[in-house]
Amino acid sequence: MPTDDPRSSDSPAAGAPAVQPLPAPWRWLLLLLACVSLATGVVGLFVPGLPTTVFVLIAAWAAARSSPRLHRWLLDHRVFGQLIRDWQAGGRVSRRAKWHATLAMSACAAILLWAGSRWWVSALACGCMAAVLCWLWLRPEPVPG
Repeated sequence: MPTDDPRSSDSPAAGAPAVQPLPAPWRWLLLLLACVSLATGVVGLFVPGLPTTVFVLIAAWAAARSSPRLHRWLLDHRVFGQLIRDWQAGGRVSRRAKWHATLAMSACAAILLWAGSRWWVSALACGCMAAVLCWLWLRPEPVPG
């Protein structure tokens, strides 16, 4: 029998569908993915050529589905929080992050072209980086304020 209580399962809050919790094995797998991705992202801060942003965003996605506590910690993090909040607010990327990515990929491309043994491998890798940079620069930027 339906009730008038807005918290009942028959009437979702504010018109949003009720979110069903994932089974425990899936939550543990996603939590493991979040931790491994976050660790890889942190290593990427210090290892040239290893991306940080992608792994931090994967960690935030997995944490949002497995551990609200970890997800909240990531959103409040001094280094990663703003990046995650911008991405979750419509795939926004700051201009500063775009310039950092451009410089990092340019340096990697220069090293690859200088030290690469097969020209076609270097050309393919540089083409992929150029495509990613084009996509990145077309992303919206956060609204200041």
